[in-house]
Amino acid sequence: MRTWLSWSSGKDSAWALHILRSHPDVEVVGLLTTVNERFGRVAMHAVRRSILEAQAGAVGLPLHMVDLPFPCSSSDYDLRMAEAVGVALEQGVEAIAFGDLFLEDVRKYLEQRLEGTGLRPLFPLWGTPTAELAREMIDAGLRATVTCVDPRRMSPSFAGLPFDHQLLADLPRDVDPCGENGEFHTLVTAGPMLRVPLETIPGEVVTRDGFVFADLRPDSAPRQAP
Repeated sequence: MRTWLSWSSGKDSAWALHILRSHPDVEVVGLLTTVNERFGRVAMHAVRRSILEAQAGAVGLPLHMVDLPFPCSSSDYDLRMAEAVGVALEQGVEAIAFGDLFLEDVRKYLEQRLEGTGLRPLFPLWGTPTAELAREMIDAGLRATVTCVDPRRMSPSFAGLPFDHQLLADLPRDVDPCGENGEFHTLVTAGPMLRVPLETIPGEVVTRDGFVFADLRPDSAPRQAP
């Protein structure tokens, strides 16, 4: 089944790619990402377009970016996503996969968005206990950095920290280990789904629109795989 993966640049979508690649009946043929066209960054994760493009090169898949205006109305979003669906169908894509874990309302929304399009929604990580999943990712060599924090749920000091066992131990007890409730977002720079690691340089930590963002800058282009 030819599949696009909804790619946020973070750990859950990256792990979904890793899992899907072990499924003999699924072929991931592209990454689908929404980008704020005004700032050139991934929505919520605030990852620079240049890093996003480097990620796609490191995983070896074409990147399909949906540029969204800022601010973005529902009609603008619907129109641009419909265009992306049209491109997917033209390329023979049969499904779009998502890295969502347990939020039923989000899954229902995504399923409704794809109804009647000819594209099937896939949720390869659905229902996995998040504490177990977080440890599994880290133990398998996934490397990620916290790029966005909701300061209403956790300390802004987590912004810019590595997603590792120490971070899991330090999270407030009511914060999901994978940040599934929007407590935090990440940028993946290494792991079994990337052919080569990415190097980033920490930048400024800023507060914008009620969230705390750690700006990461690309250090160098991905090295060529041997």
